[in-house]
Amino acid sequence: MRSFTLIAVVLLALVVSFISALAIGAADLSFYQVLLSIIGMNEHSGQFAHSIVWQLRMPRSILAFIAGSGLAMAGLILQTITRNPLADPYLFGISSGASFGVVVAMTMAGIGLGFYLSFAAFVGSLLAIGLLLLISGFSRQQQVESMLLAGVALSFLFSSFTSLMLYWSDPQAVTAILFWTLGSFSRAQWDLLWFPCLVVLSCLAFMFAKQRQLNAILLGDEGAVTLGVNVNKLRVIMLLLSSLLTASIVALCGGIGFVGLMIPHIVRFFIGQGSRKSLVVTALVGGIFMLWVDIASRVILDNQELPIGIITAAVGSLFFLTLLYVRKQKSVI
Repeated sequence: MRSFTLIAVVLLALVVSFISALAIGAADLSFYQVLLSIIGMNEHSGQFAHSIVWQLRMPRSILAFIAGSGLAMAGLILQTITRNPLADPYLFGISSGASFGVVVAMTMAGIGLGFYLSFAAFVGSLLAIGLLLLISGFSRQQQVESMLLAGVALSFLFSSFTSLMLYWSDPQAVTAILFWTLGSFSRAQWDLLWFPCLVVLSCLAFMFAKQRQLNAILLGDEGAVTLGVNVNKLRVIMLLLSSLLTASIVALCGGIGFVGLMIPHIVRFFIGQGSRKSLVVTALVGGIFMLWVDIASRVILDNQELPIGIITAAVGSLFFLTLLYVRKQKSVI
């Protein structure tokens, strides 16, 4: 009953958050206008409200929800396969690698938004994953212990490469690329939403199928091997899955950090870990969180938009420090 109540609360919060994201902005709309626009009653809501909802805010809100869900799932994957509660695509260098791939594609090949940019991000994230496995080692114990440290080092390495690419770029293009690296949903378009949506849904289905194997890894590598799980193979597959999730989002939204760190922890506090309900709730809560971050980015400053990455970095850093403090206090006790 407790799980059912929690899911019902999350679904209600999703509806309220989505309608709020459609209503709040530079031109505020009432909830009534938004609802009329959604069901197609333009004569009652007004053509202006209908255009704002369907042409501007609806694709942006869908992209925000997909991005939050995907990053939360990527963080859950990394925390599960490493059994490290501090694991996150941003801290593991996957986001930085994807950002580096996108910046290379934009500066050297002149590629704009689209599937090719997602491919460039995926190549960059694969490079990060390959270096991560090479540095951390392939033995199970060594891999789990050193992955986070190697990921942080790789994150700084790819960030420096990205800065170097920007230094060599055309000064007129640097501003646009720099704003992109900070994270934004302003480039959301209907024809670009299908790919990240397909990736997120496919990865969620795959995680459903591999739920028992992932739960076995939570018990420890030796226990998982005893249960017949090929730990190294599954870990590499899930790393690739996490990189695909991150790349598909980074290509459209830029660098957004700490979402994958925070959301799995919050969900784990209320519903635990290892169930399919926790997977769904993690994806939903990640999307809800990102919807409100998007709302905040549009209303904090008058007549301008604050980059998404700045907000998530501020909130995530405080969460990260709090988490470290709590873990330290528990170890002392």
